[in-house]
Order: sequence, then structure tokens, then C-alpha cells
Amino acid sequence: MIKVGILGAAGYTGGELIRLLLNHPEAEIVFANSESNAGNLISDVHEGLIGETELRFTDQMPFDDVDVVFFCFGHGKSEAFLKEHTIPAQVKIIDLAQDFRIKGDHDYVYGLPEINKEAIMQAQHIANPGCFATAIQLALLPAAYLNLLKEDVSVNAITGSTGAGQKPGATTHFSWRTDNLSIYKPFTHQHIAEIRQSLAQVQGYLDADIDFIPYRGNFARGIFCTAVVKTPAPIEDIIEAYKDFYADAAFTHYSEKAIDLKQVVNTNKALVHCEKFGNKLLITSAIDNLLKGAVGQAVQNMNLLFGLEEKAGLRLKASAF
Repeated sequence: MIKVGILGAAGYTGGELIRLLLNHPEAEIVFANSESNAGNLISDVHEGLIGETELRFTDQMPFDDVDVVFFCFGHGKSEAFLKEHTIPAQVKIIDLAQDFRIKGDHDYVYGLPEINKEAIMQAQHIANPGCFATAIQLALLPAAYLNLLKEDVSVNAITGSTGAGQKPGATTHFSWRTDNLSIYKPFTHQHIAEIRQSLAQVQGYLDADIDFIPYRGNFARGIFCTAVVKTPAPIEDIIEAYKDFYADAAFTHYSEKAIDLKQVVNTNKALVHCEKFGNKLLITSAIDNLLKGAVGQAVQNMNLLFGLEEKAGLRLKASAF
């Protein structure tokens, strides 16, 4: 059994991670750290787990007792934590924040299995991709492989309220969010850098801009993305390339039909679909922001790190059907 520690376990990602690991055939949660909730039952905070576990949050961090630790911190806190704490060299780290996603003076492997599977399997430290970044990259990576990203790419993507985290805020309050729609961080969203990094990795270069407009949706979970790429390439060749690119992917699938968000919510799947309108290629993709966009992908990376079957603990059914 893989012994697991979780830091920042009281938030949405922490709760989803605990839910997955409780049902994982090869994992055991050793500790779920939350200083503000220390001593409280996990199911008192993550009420969907009532009857499933008697585990309690702890303010302790017994790193010597685990094989892997998940960082479920807010962005910027992982690097600060590591400056103040020492984690044994043999303990693997999967960081869900953005602190180590961009290549630099660190050994973290960017944890997108669709392009970095072999590197992930050999890694000690993983930087788990962002939620918007995952949906957008999976929409565009085969186009990058075909060398189609020569002009600026227009991207719109809408996310559920859980993407803003569990701490209440002005834009997450029910009375504001319901029956509402808004944009935020247009052209400046923090995930653009990691998106560009992966697209350049696959295409070999990336001169085009990624013009990304994020939307807040009036639903709880999921991301639905549309991207427009200008290209004269025939749609038949594009579709064939998308199928080939994801032929061996465990969770990313090309759909012959137009996709719906409900097909992926509560699963670790990503669905992608292409259509052509003149010289405009319309690509749609959909994921669950908390699963393939966060902890589902993190568990997928854990499976790869420890040589397990990639889908272990992740055979989940879409909640709507």
C-alpha cells in the first residue's frame, strides 16, 4: 500500500483527494493535515464522506511515515512551505499549486500525462497542472503537434464555482453567482504561461498569442472550453491526428459528436471534439475542474510514480447519467 500524507486537506481539493484515496485499492491515508481543523472529524468538514471514514484532521506532519505527500495549498504557499520544512528525500511530492509548473531551478516534472508520461514515471516531484490549463492544453496539443498554431488562438473557457476554492468570497456567494455570468483576468490569467510552455514543447516553438478569456459559471464544477485556430488543414486530417494523439491516453478521448459538460463532471475524463468552418478550426474540450483539473490528475500521477495501473482508483461515473 502507498502511504499518503495530505497538506491543506480541508479545502475542496483536499476533500476530493480524500474521497478518491479512501476508495483507491493501493493507497492508505496516513495523515490529513489542517491546523485550523485539527482534531475534527474529516466528515465534519467534507460532509459527503459521512459514514465512509472516521479519520480526523491533524496538525502533525509525520513525513517519515509516508511514501508521498500531496500539497493542496493555495498558490504561492508550496514554495514558502518548503523553505520552512524539510521533507525526507525519499518522499515523493505532488504539488497542486502553480509554484513549480514553469521550468526553472527545480526538479519538478510538469504532470500532464498526455505529453510527459515517461518523465512522470521517473520523477520524484510533480507539479500538477492547473484546471483551465489542463482543459485548454488538451484542446490544443494535437493542433500543436500538427504545427497549426501559427496565428493567435482565441480561447474561451467557463468554470464552476469550486474553481475559486472553499473560502467564501464576493464572487462565490450563492446570491451573486446564481443566474449570473462574468469574466475575470482576461488575457492575463496565470495559467497562460504553463499552457504556452506545453504547446511550445510539442510544436517546437510558439510565436502565436493565446488570447484566453476565463468565465465564471453559475454551476458548481466543470470546465467547458472552446478554442479557435485558423488553418487551411483539412478537417479529416485534423480529426485523424487528434485520434492518434490520444489513442494511448488513459482518460482523454476524442469524441465524434459534440460534447457536453455533464459527460465529464465527477470523472477524470477529458473529452475533445473538432469542427471546421471555412479556415477556422473550432475545438471544444471539457473536464471536471476538481478531478482531471486537479486531484484526479494528481492521483493519476501518483499511479504513474509508483508503477500502478494508470486508472487505479479513478474509474468514476459521470454524475448526470
